[in-house]
Amino acid sequence: MEQHYKLFRIRELADNDEDFIKTLAEAFLEEVSVDADRLKNAVAKKDYQDAYQAAHKMKPTIDLFELGVLEDLIEVQDWGKFTKTDLDITDKLHIVMVAVDNALEEIKSDFNL
Repeated sequence: MEQHYKLFRIRELADNDEDFIKTLAEAFLEEVSVDADRLKNAVAKKDYQDAYQAAHKMKPTIDLFELGVLEDLIEVQDWGKFTKTDLDITDKLHIVMVAVDNALEEIKSDFNL
């Protein structure tokens, strides 16, 4: 439990209300998986604006669950925001996607979702 994500800030926010924590975990599964797919597709298509929007939307959740890849996600976001056509962002995207995939699987298991 909590190898690929951390609940410290969430427990603090939820005042240790386990039902609320589970609700946040469910929201993470629903929202982040969709946003991650959107981000991956946008980068593959070099759709800078959509990549920026998807990464920007993911930031608060990635930060709250402390996946440890916020700085990498910000680099992907900035790649889209500033249309950095001369930069290959796939390595940073891969780091983010691995962290997200690991957290998704672990949260599913930890919360029986």
